[in-house]
Amino acid sequence: MTVAQVLALVDDLIFQAKMTETARRVGVTLQTVSSGDALVTAAKPRVHRLVLIDLNARQGALDAVTRLREAGNAQPIVGFLSHVQVELAEQARAAGCQDVLPRSKFTADLAEILSRAKL
Repeated sequence: MTVAQVLALVDDLIFQAKMTETARRVGVTLQTVSSGDALVTAAKPRVHRLVLIDLNARQGALDAVTRLREAGNAQPIVGFLSHVQVELAEQARAAGCQDVLPRSKFTADLAEILSRAKL
């Protein structure tokens, strides 16, 4: 079994499919989960090189960032959200997101972002 290089919390099935296809194209293995609890559980082995979080996921996205950092998980975390959610972006950075991007920029740069896991 291949260990995923990237772990992503995304509960939007259409966007999840786009991320999966982009990961396949750039040669990165991607594991997706749909809740903050599932993300924290999947991240426990600390084998992923990058964690991506849809900060608009319905179940515990921001809390998952805090829990990962409190558990000593130092993997890079990239969060993405609507460009108008300035307060949520600040909260995500404070919780431990390395980068917080508007969804449009995240989407445009997705291949490059996923490629970071290959380095």
